[in-house]
Amino acid sequence: MSNFVALIVEDDPFQRERLADLLKSEGLEVVECANGEVAELVLATTGTELRALVTDIQLGGRMSGVELARYAKRKFPDLNVVMVSGHSAPSVPHDTNFLMKPYEPRQLLDAVLR
Repeated sequence: MSNFVALIVEDDPFQRERLADLLKSEGLEVVECANGEVAELVLATTGTELRALVTDIQLGGRMSGVELARYAKRKFPDLNVVMVSGHSAPSVPHDTNFLMKPYEPRQLLDAVLR
């Protein structure tokens, strides 16, 4: 396993697969989740192995990407969190990155690998 594991949280299967393929093409290990609730469980059980979280802001389910990012930063302050949205940035947690869709693949990679 690579020493860089990224968690992708995206409720759109096509977008999630696209993100995963992009990160895998750079040699990263990827864990994929369709909603915030499952991602919260992944964070709780494997959080110390994760180096980055990429989450859409609007997710299906009860938990939004913003709530997930806050939870992740509270539990793992050094976790690199990248939030993406096709809408304007909401109030994002401190020390997180925000990318507006559409973004260039290199922008996402730079944000994840920072």
